[in-house]
Amino acid sequence: MLAILLILLISGSAIFWIVSRTWRANRRRKMLTQAPFPQAWRIILKKRIPFFRSLPTDLQLQLKKHIQVFIAEKQFVGCDGLEIDDDIRVTVAAQACLLLLNRKTDFYPHLKEILIYPSVFVVNNEQRDANGLVSERSRVLSGESWQHGKVILSWQTTKEGAAVPDDGSNVVIHEFAHQLDQEDGNANGAPILTRTQDYASWSAVMMQEYQQLVEASQLQQYSLFSYYGATNPAEFFAVISEVFFEQPQAFIAQHSALYKELSTFYKLDPVNWQ
Repeated sequence: MLAILLILLISGSAIFWIVSRTWRANRRRKMLTQAPFPQAWRIILKKRIPFFRSLPTDLQLQLKKHIQVFIAEKQFVGCDGLEIDDDIRVTVAAQACLLLLNRKTDFYPHLKEILIYPSVFVVNNEQRDANGLVSERSRVLSGESWQHGKVILSWQTTKEGAAVPDDGSNVVIHEFAHQLDQEDGNANGAPILTRTQDYASWSAVMMQEYQQLVEASQLQQYSLFSYYGATNPAEFFAVISEVFFEQPQAFIAQHSALYKELSTFYKLDPVNWQ
């Protein structure tokens, strides 16, 4: 009996702590979004984020509130001598928060740090072949998303991606799509959907479109999507998210079923923003 009471007490305490933490977070976020959006940040949006002007007014307001929360909650770390300033924070936050509009969000809950390099950076990884031989491979990257609390970005590539909002290439959208995909612990191209019944349609459409891209890449045929999306389903989701936000007219014209799946997931219809 005592053991049962102890278990109930511990469980109750854990539930109270979780509820209390959620309440405090929501209260803090409400206070943040009630504060005026800084004038200096408005200037940065106008300078760095041309897509902002194409957003409907309600989404512009929502995005600014998301930026306030994102910047308050995430730590930005400069690498290779880069000094972090509001120009960097607002430029990254605006693009990252675009993926959160109209959705119930906890602002990338697993993400703690955003590491920013001045330009592309080199990552060294160990690779094991079929015989068990381990070798080190170096890759030059402009962005990387970790499941355990980090996103790494090139500031140069981030600026360039923001400046040209209609070329279907955006490193911030790509890496933060990975963050959404990783919220359930697995980067597999299947982010957490609103309804259980949505997974069947999502899986069928995504797999068919993914296989088409794999075939196109093998045969060097035209595709609206970068061949990098043929690497695996996780990269496919990140690549098509870039095109969804940046080239929605071509997307819906050439891949209407896939566009519908992303529009349902993101709760946005960017084809109407242009």
